[in-house]
Amino acid sequence: MNRYLLIDTMNLFFRVRHTSHKDASLLDRLGMSMHIMLASANKVVRNVNVDHVIFALEGKNNWRKTFYTPYKRQRADKLQKRTESEVEKDDLYFEYFNYLIEYIDKETNCSVISAYGAEADDVIARTIALHPDDEFVILSSDTDYYQLISDKVTQYNGITSELITLDGFFKDNGKPVIDKKTKLAKIFEDPEWILFEKCIRGDKSDNIFSAYPGARKKGTKNKAGLLEAFADKNKKGYDWNAVMLHRWTDHLGKEHRVVDDYERNRKLIDLSLQPDDVIDSVDTSIITALIDNVESRKLPRQIGFKFMKFCGRHDLVKLAERPDEVISWLNKEYKGHINEYN
Repeated sequence: MNRYLLIDTMNLFFRVRHTSHKDASLLDRLGMSMHIMLASANKVVRNVNVDHVIFALEGKNNWRKTFYTPYKRQRADKLQKRTESEVEKDDLYFEYFNYLIEYIDKETNCSVISAYGAEADDVIARTIALHPDDEFVILSSDTDYYQLISDKVTQYNGITSELITLDGFFKDNGKPVIDKKTKLAKIFEDPEWILFEKCIRGDKSDNIFSAYPGARKKGTKNKAGLLEAFADKNKKGYDWNAVMLHRWTDHLGKEHRVVDDYERNRKLIDLSLQPDDVIDSVDTSIITALIDNVESRKLPRQIGFKFMKFCGRHDLVKLAERPDEVISWLNKEYKGHINEYN
């Protein structure tokens, strides 16, 4: 059994931009993005001893945008409204992001994987599916990965410094995260329930509309709620049908049936339901990156020296103070086995 660190690269790099101190300069934010990316990965490796690190990237021509036109459309609209100054800042962010990816890909033994038509989420989900006997830590702040958490998969949020497992949310010191509302240890709910509720409620951040606006989580004596429907999902009895066959009308006068929009949302959100051609594309990219490229390419030399040079170029002072920890995992080659039938 091997243990892998899967990094949702763009998520972590760009999230720092929006969580940095408001008075921080652009160069400070760029440096912090690189620092948090590498420092978070280093923290995970230090705590759980990872055998190989994989950086997952976004591919071109996202299949979800073809399947569902509104998907992330608000982000494209926002890009169109940028000022000249904002465009320049965005370009600089991508320039630094590309510096980081090129360095990781060319000068380390970590793997960098993207697949045409797919998102980093798809790469991460399929990497897990192709390694059923191994363990994983997903490095991301994205709650979409909660559906993947199991006895073999955990998630580390590098922004909040929290480890998410089936047992709950934990700080770096191992103590549970306290829920601000209940004042009790924050509980991690059943991943199947989390996925079901998200497919019903949609995802505003991705512009995925709700299948049942205003649906109650817990029903009443005379009306089933989402919890009752979820409990009845295998039998498909009264409570399931009461929720799923409900009809509602949107602001344009169009009638919707909950089950239809729910199934649409499942295809967009459930990371086990990619179309066959997307799965083929992602699996091919994973196999190429982890096996074919490793067997054919020359291994990088002077990994430690080049890491120190990279730190000096981007003013990563704290990482340069303890280089051996980072260099140890930058040096780890993939030596696993892929099960192509999952």
